[in-house]
Amino acid sequence: MIATVTLNPAIDHTVRLDEPLEGGAVQRTREARFDAGGKGINVSKYLGGLGIETLATGVSGGFLGEFVAERLESEGIAHEFVSIDDHVRLNTTILADGEYKINHAGPNLDVATVGEIIAVLDTHDPDRVVVAGSLPPGLGPESIDRIARGGAWGTVVDLGGELLCELNAEYALCAPNQAELTATTGTDTGTIEECRAATLALRESGFERVLTSLGADGALLAAGGETYHASALDTEVVDTVGAGDSLLAGVLAAREREASDERALAAGIAVASRAVSVPGTTIPLLGDVKDDAEKVSVSVV
Repeated sequence: MIATVTLNPAIDHTVRLDEPLEGGAVQRTREARFDAGGKGINVSKYLGGLGIETLATGVSGGFLGEFVAERLESEGIAHEFVSIDDHVRLNTTILADGEYKINHAGPNLDVATVGEIIAVLDTHDPDRVVVAGSLPPGLGPESIDRIARGGAWGTVVDLGGELLCELNAEYALCAPNQAELTATTGTDTGTIEECRAATLALRESGFERVLTSLGADGALLAAGGETYHASALDTEVVDTVGAGDSLLAGVLAAREREASDERALAAGIAVASRAVSVPGTTIPLLGDVKDDAEKVSVSVV
């Protein structure tokens, strides 16, 4: 079983406009949706869609937190959150002439909350724990290390580049995007070869595997003695929210089913291509996604 920890959950509010966004203008839409969000929650949702047993945990509070729990319940995603007094975030994405994002910082958390989350994880005894997303005010990288050391599980992290630099525990995998890879390693990542070199440098800093999302250029996976590159599938991109989360979930689901690193990366690309074809963090149909994975070109770089 794979558990996810979202320390800064959110409701993802996605709005679509049929005209360019204009400053000072009152613009209206009939197309808007609300999804339970936060990177860890998104990973659990994709894992659930792929038929992998998962538990979503972290913190929840206020009427927005109630909505998150209710939505996960309706989607059949097991969850157990630690209650806080403050409400969780509302993150807004506006799809117009471009993609505009406004994310809240989140509530202040006490470090004692981390101990309560570890207790929840200990009760469910997962094989892997995914800690993903931004940290709310009050918590730092030491909180992530504490979760990684809190049990026998292997820990996966999907965090900002500045946080990856400050982690000290042992980690099974980290999943930066290209910008985060640059921030973490301080090196150029303008080409696939430069991204490969930076990915290897990050892996050697203490991660068993490194999964780097490259957007339209696909993804890299450094594992063992090899670095694999998978090209992106040709698909119509509607919304990039959740793209990295779906890539990670696809890789983890395939690894859970004992796929090789090469085929796990192909599976991740296939899931991500489905995810970007729908708005918000809507979970697309994934029952036949293995057919798409067979079309993904993977090479050793």
